[in-house]
Amino acid sequence: MSTIPSPTDPIRVLIVDDHHVVRLGLRSLLSHTGGFRVVGEAGSVAEAVQMAAQLTPHVVLMDIRLPDGSGVDACRKIKQENDEISVVMLTSYSDEEAIVGAVMAGASGYLLKQADAERLTQAIRDAASGASTLDPRATGALLSQFRELSAKQAEAELAGLTDRERRMLTLIAEGYTNRAIGEVLHLSEKTVRNHVSQLLRKLGFQRRSQAAAWAGERRLELPPE
Repeated sequence: MSTIPSPTDPIRVLIVDDHHVVRLGLRSLLSHTGGFRVVGEAGSVAEAVQMAAQLTPHVVLMDIRLPDGSGVDACRKIKQENDEISVVMLTSYSDEEAIVGAVMAGASGYLLKQADAERLTQAIRDAASGASTLDPRATGALLSQFRELSAKQAEAELAGLTDRERRMLTLIAEGYTNRAIGEVLHLSEKTVRNHVSQLLRKLGFQRRSQAAAWAGERRLELPPE
């Protein structure tokens, strides 16, 4: 069965939450909202993975914390078996680790349970159509985590450069010519040209414009002499 709903078919939803009352409330909400059909309920990772394979829903509405593991792990397993099934995480927790983990596992959405009914149903529709939805409170945490990861990655990439190479790279990014770099670093133009060629090879670039863009993205500052 295709996991992409046609415009006239209801969106098939599998609800995963270890609390029966929560599942009952979600089923009631979707059943009274046009365009949805709840095809099953699960209360654990094992049940979620098994039922997703058997029922091929369009969207799995997934809690993060389950008795036998994490909804993130369930999401990853479901996506590995059938990447066309969309997963929307619905949780009370907005911790950065869970948000990043869910996105990396392939989740199409991440909503907090405080979300109103309209936002929840729209997130399910978006997921079924291939779009993504993040709760505004989760978005800030996700961006913060990615900024931290990007900073660590940038520092790791720069770790292999000497202070002189960093200074030279920063000046390249600022548009300095070889002669101007030589004046700042007290080197001959020929020496600068050789150092720039070595720097480009070390970074895996063929043109200084590539190195300039790379350095600009990382907002390098001129190291002290």
